[in-house]
Amino acid sequence: MKPGNHEHRIEPDPDIQPIGVEQGDPIPDPPALPGMVEAFDESESVLDRLASNLVVHALECVRRFGDFQLALSGGSTPMPLYQRLMIDPAYRRMPWRKTHLWIVDERRVPFDDDRSNFKHIKEIIGDHSDIPENQVHPIEATRDDAAESYEKTLQEVLGWREKGQDRLDFVLLGMGPDGHTASLFPNSRALDVDDRLVTLNDGPTVVPPDRVTMTYKLINASRMIVPLVMGKGKAEMIHRVATGDDGSHEIPIKGIKPIGGQLAWYLDTAACGKG
Repeated sequence: MKPGNHEHRIEPDPDIQPIGVEQGDPIPDPPALPGMVEAFDESESVLDRLASNLVVHALECVRRFGDFQLALSGGSTPMPLYQRLMIDPAYRRMPWRKTHLWIVDERRVPFDDDRSNFKHIKEIIGDHSDIPENQVHPIEATRDDAAESYEKTLQEVLGWREKGQDRLDFVLLGMGPDGHTASLFPNSRALDVDDRLVTLNDGPTVVPPDRVTMTYKLINASRMIVPLVMGKGKAEMIHRVATGDDGSHEIPIKGIKPIGGQLAWYLDTAACGKG
């Protein structure tokens, strides 16, 4: 799986209609971030728009490729989105049986540790959707070869696809107040790993415990990359991303630069600095 100048955009199938969910009004003049920006007054509207677009994108990928390769992040921000996908009738069309579920990053703790991203994602999605168990791919983060093992699994699963399409379809990211995304922290060694899809990350700027994370190489090769950022605690960093000249070592989310794919930010009023 090598990033290249492949066109990742999927033309919508006219038979796959947008999800009929009432959504609030967009925020005028959102921050001038790279890529597309979807910004709404209410967090509920942000989640509705994101969930709707996720389901439509998944259906289009299944139509075109036969499956949907979805990578999810942990943390508190996306959990209401995952719950919505499970309980809201509007999203019952989500093709879980054709979905492969990946974890963007993981702390090096056991699955029963409350700090495990997989623990929470499994409890919400893995245990309550009809996704086949063999299509749920946790990072076995306590293994000595955790990064190598996960990279091998990714290559094996994605290798069934036609060359040029052997990549993730949708990567949901978060962003910390320090600008980190996935477990790519400021001035950490993982930022310079350009020959691996998955790597370990540790060091003084990495919030303990040590991490296993997807790299820029894997994330940037993906078809759709979606940072979901909400809350006033993120407003200052969103402003810096939109207006400053810091590099990706200082603000790692600035290293998210799709190669032929699409970048779409989902923000609420507070994250835009307007709440």
